[in-house]
Amino acid sequence: MANQRRIQFVHGQLAWMVATVLVLAVLDSLSYGLFFLLSLLGLAIVTELTAPTNVSPEWRTRLRWLIVFGLVGFVYVVIRRLLEIVPPELFT
Repeated sequence: MANQRRIQFVHGQLAWMVATVLVLAVLDSLSYGLFFLLSLLGLAIVTELTAPTNVSPEWRTRLRWLIVFGLVGFVYVVIRRLLEIVPPELFT
């Protein structure tokens, strides 16, 4: 039963990521940053949708760390984008 839930989670995440690539390709806005952001959003959504009601298996507790590292990566991408947009005169 535990393996079935884990496989269900992986299938859900893979479906989200494939759909993300397809939609971004159709909209002609496929980029690593946007794909990363939408995949992280999908990870959070799939994690919540497949959460068990009674017991949390050990592999699900490790997902929290993955989401935290993903949020750190997201903050890095946002800061990098802001530094590209903001004129350099503001930093002197």
